Amino acid sequence: MSEFEGLDLQAVEDQMDTDEGGDGSDRIVLGVLDGSTDPDEWLETIYGGAVLVLNVDGDLNELASGFARGIKEAGGELVHFRGFLIVTPPGVAIDSDRLE
Repeated sequence: MSEFEGLDLQAVEDQMDTDEGGDGSDRIVLGVLDGSTDPDEWLETIYGGAVLVLNVDGDLNELASGFARGIKEAGGELVHFRGFLIVTPPGVAIDSDRLE
């Protein structure tokens, strides 16, 4: 028996449909950090309470320079992990203890 056979996907989908507004810490936004998105758009997403998982396509320091400081100053966190930049809003911690 597969580990997924016991999952009630309909119940999960129903819960997703009833979530309020779809913004806040219950939202994860996937994207590509390649310089094509205005840094203010990333900031707005984080300030709205969402978590960003961005595939880094280029120089991380250069690409994140337009929003990284603002995120940190607001109390958010940024972690570069396996080619991705994970960015969380204030109040959402990134636990990297298992990476050590």
